[in-house]
Amino acid sequence: MSLSVLIILPLITAIALLLCNGLKPVRLVALSGSVVQLICAVGLLIAYGQQRAAGNTAAMLFEEDHVWFTPLNIHYHIGVDGISIAMILLTAFVTVAGILVSWRMEKLNKEFFFLLILLSLGAYGFFISLDLFTLFFFLEVAVIPKFLLIGIWGSGKKEYSAMKLALMLMGGSALVFVGLAGIYFNTQTASGTHTFDLLQIAQLHIPLEVQKIFFPFAFIGFGIFTALFPFHTWVPDGHSSAPTAASMFLAGISMKLGGYGCLRIALLMPEAAQYYSWIIILLATIAIIYGAFATMMQTDLKYINAYSSVSHCGFVLLGIGMFTKTAIMGAVMQMVSHGLMTALFFAAIGMLYDRTHTRQVAQLGGLLKVMPFIATVFVIAGLCSLGLPGLSGFAAEVTVFMGAWQKADTMYRIATMLACASIVVTAVYILRAMGKVIMGPLQVEGDGNTILLTDAAWNEKVAGALLIIGIVAIGMAPFWLTSLINQ
Repeated sequence: MSLSVLIILPLITAIALLLCNGLKPVRLVALSGSVVQLICAVGLLIAYGQQRAAGNTAAMLFEEDHVWFTPLNIHYHIGVDGISIAMILLTAFVTVAGILVSWRMEKLNKEFFFLLILLSLGAYGFFISLDLFTLFFFLEVAVIPKFLLIGIWGSGKKEYSAMKLALMLMGGSALVFVGLAGIYFNTQTASGTHTFDLLQIAQLHIPLEVQKIFFPFAFIGFGIFTALFPFHTWVPDGHSSAPTAASMFLAGISMKLGGYGCLRIALLMPEAAQYYSWIIILLATIAIIYGAFATMMQTDLKYINAYSSVSHCGFVLLGIGMFTKTAIMGAVMQMVSHGLMTALFFAAIGMLYDRTHTRQVAQLGGLLKVMPFIATVFVIAGLCSLGLPGLSGFAAEVTVFMGAWQKADTMYRIATMLACASIVVTAVYILRAMGKVIMGPLQVEGDGNTILLTDAAWNEKVAGALLIIGIVAIGMAPFWLTSLINQ
C-alpha cells in the first residue's frame, strides 16, 4: 500500500473543493473525500496487521524514500509503525465527524471545508514522516488553517484568540526547528553527511551533552502544541472562539501532533529524556492538577472542555516522562482516547449552542427531554472524560497509571498518586455540568425558543455515532490498540 495516498487524497479533495460552486456540491466533495480517507486508514490498519502476522518485523512498514533536497540530504521518507497508524485512524475519524457536524455551514462554505481538509493533510503527512524536516514541513501546514478558521468563522474574541494561538504555535515551531537542526548537525551517516532521517538517527549515538542542549528545545516546542504547562494559555481561548469543527480538530488532532512529536524526540534522545524526566513529570503533574481545578471554576461549556483538555493532555506527557514501556503505551492510548472524546464533547456542545444560542451552564437545564440524542452524546463524552470503565478514557488512564507506578522513585510515586487523585476533581465538574445541563426542568435562557428546540439531524447523529464507536471499541476491547502500539 502506498502511504502517499494519505497525502494525495486530501490534496485532490482540497483542489476539487476550490472548483465547486454551491453548498451542496461542496458538502458532497468534502464528505466523499474524508470518507475515502477513512476507508484508506482502515485498509492501512488491516494491511499492517497482515504484514506483522506474516513475520515482518521491520521498525517501519510501507516505506517510501525519495530525495527531496540533495544539498541538505532532505528526503521525502515516509513509513508507519503501530503508533503512526493509531494517530492516522484518529485523524480519519475526527475529519469525517468534523465535516458532518459542519454540514449546515453557509458562510464561505467552500473555504471553510478547504481549510478543514488542509488540516487533515498536514496531520496525515506529519504522522507518516520519517524525515524530520518533512515532519516539520507538515507540522507547519497544520498551523496556518487554524488561524484562519478561528479568525473568520469563530465567535467571541476571535481575532485575539486566533492571533494568540498562531503566535504561541509559531513560537513552538521555532523551538522545534532549533531542536531538529541541533539533531541534524550532530549526526552523521557512514558517508559523512548530516541526516534528518529518523531511522538513521535512531541507529546513531548523539552525545549526551548535545542531547541535553537540544532536547529541551524540541520537547518544549512540541509540548506547546499539546498544552505543556505553563505554555497552555492558547488552549482555552483558541477552543472557546473556534467554530465547532475547528474545536474538534484543534483538540482531537492538532494537540496530538505535539504529543506524537514529544514521543518521537524522547525516543531519539533517550538519555536526555531520562535526564530531564523529573522536570517533565513535574510540569505534567501541575498541568493535570491545575487543569482539573481550573475546569471546576468555568461556567462556559467550551471553557470546561478546553481546561479539561489541559488536564487530560497532562496524562500524555506524564506517560512519556515516566519512560517505561507501559507508560508510553498508555500515553499513546490517551492521545487516541482524548482525541475521540474531546471531539465528541465539542460536537455535542456545538449542537447545543446551535439550538439554544448559549454555552453558559447556568442558563441551561432539562435538555434531555427535548434533545435525547444530543444529551446522550453529551453524557457519553462526559463519562469518558471522567474515566468510566468500558469507555476509552478508563483504559488509557489506567495504563498510564500502571506504567507510572513502575518507577520506584518516591517523587514519581507521589506524582502518580496526585495524577490519580485528579480523577475525583474531574468527576465533580463533569457530573455537575451534566446534571445542570440535561437534568431537571427544561430551562433555556439564551436566544433559543424552547418550543423550537430540536434533536440532532441525521448528519449530527452519524458524526456522534462514529466517534462513540471509536470510544467504545477502545474501552471494551483495548487489546487491539495495545497490540498495535506494543510492536
